[in-house]
Order: sequence, then C-alpha cells, then structure tokens
Amino acid sequence: MGLLANRAGARMGARQQYRTMARMQRRRTYVQDRMGMRQDFQQAGQPDYEAQPAAPAAPAAPAEPDYMAELEQLATLRDRGIVSPEEFEAKKKQLLGI
Repeated sequence: MGLLANRAGARMGARQQYRTMARMQRRRTYVQDRMGMRQDFQQAGQPDYEAQPAAPAAPAAPAEPDYMAELEQLATLRDRGIVSPEEFEAKKKQLLGI
C-alpha cells in the first residue's frame, strides 16, 4: 500500500509542478505582450528583415547599471498589478544579490 501511495503522491506532485510552470509561462507571455517585447527581442512593429537604415549614434548617456532599468520595469509592472509585491521583492533581491 505504501508503494502505491508514494507513486500517486509523486504523480500528483509532478502534475502540480507542470500546472505551476504552465501558469508561469502564460504570465510571462502576457507580460511580454503587454510590454511589446517579442521572443527574439525585437520591438513590436519592427519588420522581421535585417535591412534597416543605420541610425546615427546617440551621444553617450551616463552609464546606468543594467539592473536599474530592470528594477524600474519591475516597479512599473508591480504598480500596474501585473507582478505581485512578493514577486517584485524576490526579483529585486536576486538582481541586487542580496
């Protein structure tokens, strides 16, 4: 009886993990669509071909760490209610290495 219970528990755990991962992927896709991002990191509305006119080089802005821009985006998503405060705090700690 213990073996069957263990197998059933393992199956239920795997099923729950699959549901969680699927839910996370749906949320990630939703957020990317809301932000106008594409999987290949092109902005929405940009043509798929590479023949684009070269833009003149902009003057160098003061160097801002990459994590600052990401934190600002996360804060925007949190303020809109797309990301929960707990998810924001967890990602902030990960970015800051805390």
